[in-house]
Amino acid sequence: MVSSSATPTRDRPPNRDRGVLGVLRALLTLAIVALLAASIVVLAPGVVEEVLDVRTPIETEAPPPAGERTPAVRHAQDPANSTYDADTRIRSDHVEDFIHHEVNEIRSERGLEPLDWDARIASVARAHSADMAAREYFAHENPDGQSPLDRFQTTGDYCRRYGENIAQSWVDRPVRLDDGDVETYETAEAAAQGLVEQWMNSPPHREAILSSNWDRAGVGVYLTGSGKIYATQNFCTEW
Repeated sequence: MVSSSATPTRDRPPNRDRGVLGVLRALLTLAIVALLAASIVVLAPGVVEEVLDVRTPIETEAPPPAGERTPAVRHAQDPANSTYDADTRIRSDHVEDFIHHEVNEIRSERGLEPLDWDARIASVARAHSADMAAREYFAHENPDGQSPLDRFQTTGDYCRRYGENIAQSWVDRPVRLDDGDVETYETAEAAAQGLVEQWMNSPPHREAILSSNWDRAGVGVYLTGSGKIYATQNFCTEW
């Protein structure tokens, strides 16, 4: 008996079936590509929105410089400059210069001599504004019992008469004024004008600004991270 073994044979699919499989593969590939493209389209706007939402504060026009800003002696707690960033960058030194300029304009309109800028007095005033912000009080006398003159005498002794105005307000948010109107201060100049207006609407503060006794002054401003603004103006008559 002759025996033999042979490899079983399989029928090949006809060419038509192979064509159908090729079409299916092509359709599947197209579907995957379409899904990926759709994902990109959906995700892209989210990225664009994040980029567009970034606020880049712009620098506004600088004020007329009040004078020298680096005294030979500074108050130990003088924080130097502070800033608040909104649509514009509000700088404390710009607010100080605008306040000094505004006060001298008011004095000149009434026939009074302008006040000389005193950088040492400004340093003392700035330290008091920063201290009020840090220790959350609002007063001429600090929690240590120091008066305005006491604070000045830690850095100088050339004033025989000394006075002080203080104010607080906000930038980049609505503020209700004394007449009931609402204002939002978005620049250093606007903030300075609002602070001086507060003083001019208060008889004791107005009297200090319009006194003929003073010959020099310094302004110190501190801006908090939340946009609260503290301002101190000290007046001096030299010996």
